[in-house]
Amino acid sequence: MKKTIISAFALALLLASCSDDYLNISPEGKLPVQNFWQDADDAVAGTNAMYSNLRAWPVAAFGSFNLTIASDYAEQGSSPGDASFFSDINNFTYTPSAFIINDYWTGQWNGVNFANQVITNVPNIDMDAALKTRLIAEARFMRAFHYFNLVRTFGGVPIYNGLPADGNYNTPRATKEEVYNLIIEDLAYAKDNLPASYDAANVGRATKGAATSYLAKVYLYQQNWQQAYQLTQEVMGMGYSLLPDFNSEFRIANENSSESIFEAQATYVEGNCSISNSQYSETQGVRGQFGWGFNVPSQDLADFFEPGDVRRDATIIFRGETTPEGDLINATGDNPMYNQKSYVPQALIGNCASGSGQNIRHMRYSEVLLINAEAANELGNSSQALASLNIVRRRAGLANSTATDQASIRQAIYKERRAELAMEHDRFWDLVRTGRAVQVLGPLGFTAGKNEVFPIPENAITLSNGVLTQNPGY
Repeated sequence: MKKTIISAFALALLLASCSDDYLNISPEGKLPVQNFWQDADDAVAGTNAMYSNLRAWPVAAFGSFNLTIASDYAEQGSSPGDASFFSDINNFTYTPSAFIINDYWTGQWNGVNFANQVITNVPNIDMDAALKTRLIAEARFMRAFHYFNLVRTFGGVPIYNGLPADGNYNTPRATKEEVYNLIIEDLAYAKDNLPASYDAANVGRATKGAATSYLAKVYLYQQNWQQAYQLTQEVMGMGYSLLPDFNSEFRIANENSSESIFEAQATYVEGNCSISNSQYSETQGVRGQFGWGFNVPSQDLADFFEPGDVRRDATIIFRGETTPEGDLINATGDNPMYNQKSYVPQALIGNCASGSGQNIRHMRYSEVLLINAEAANELGNSSQALASLNIVRRRAGLANSTATDQASIRQAIYKERRAELAMEHDRFWDLVRTGRAVQVLGPLGFTAGKNEVFPIPENAITLSNGVLTQNPGY
């Protein structure tokens, strides 16, 4: 159906050479590693493996729900007894032994390992120099992507800048600052060496726009407002634009649209369910009709949107409604609401996992506008802050913001991020980075000085023989 870069999924996975289980990747392809990394085809295939990992189970399904269910956006969903471990996430009663946290940890480290395979091995291949540089830049982008997830979720983690020559992966945790330094170096390299776009056969690969956007977001987390502002200004000059209809941005027909900056590519291949294996949509689909019904919007989120905000109905599927695509949702069922951003209409589901062909949006242009607004406001540039903020609001069917001073504009931007990015996994991190987690999540069980990060999985600490240390409070 689409997306050439996904076709290397089975091949990917012989590439592990790590000795610790939490960094290992199962050898599904079973191609001997000594026979790989020989030519340009191997270099491209190894790079493709990084992208395939973005739709693997611990990265795209249950593992990623931790970050949403731990916020005020979402709840467990499904039926009360199904995957009840998510209740511990929602109530902040999870422990280091929670396998779902270990899943997320493992999925992100798999991504780091895929990237490091490319970063270490591709420089030694005799191949076109321009292609070699681009593939290394893609790998450094992807390594930064996964390290950004790890450092926000767990704090300081071990740094593997390539595959260790001595084969020793039992490395102590680096500081958060050291991890962020690596992320910035990787994204800066990617920004300088990635193309602005690709031909149709390579759509979905990391671009200069993606690297620049993520670098701006990293600086946002570090409150380096000037860098975040300058970088978003660059992206705003690259030709991206918002789609007129908010709902359409999340439909299969508009994947890789003018609003898309980076998204995980998925595909439905008729008769080949081993390739059509993304379960992002299936795990969140309306229970009993399109999927399993997990990670459902909370009532608090449903009540949050302003009157007239089209994003409410485009973010939430309500029991008993008929979707814009014509599917009648059952009027009875386990949950009153479901995530419409992950929804795939019945007509497009196919014969494999429900919605296996839906891409996962990781960075949209609207977020760049909101980063620009926040950075501009903190720099005292209220006119630019309101200009970027209001572009997002007007697409949502809302009037321009009435905020005037820096403090009120700041709150308006926070609210807009919640409405615009609902159910897209960033809310927990947003609350922590802006110092609002205790206020918002305290009633759910969030404890200051502990729950700003998740525990290092007990399994990882055991495998390290205690070299990895635990986060405070766990």
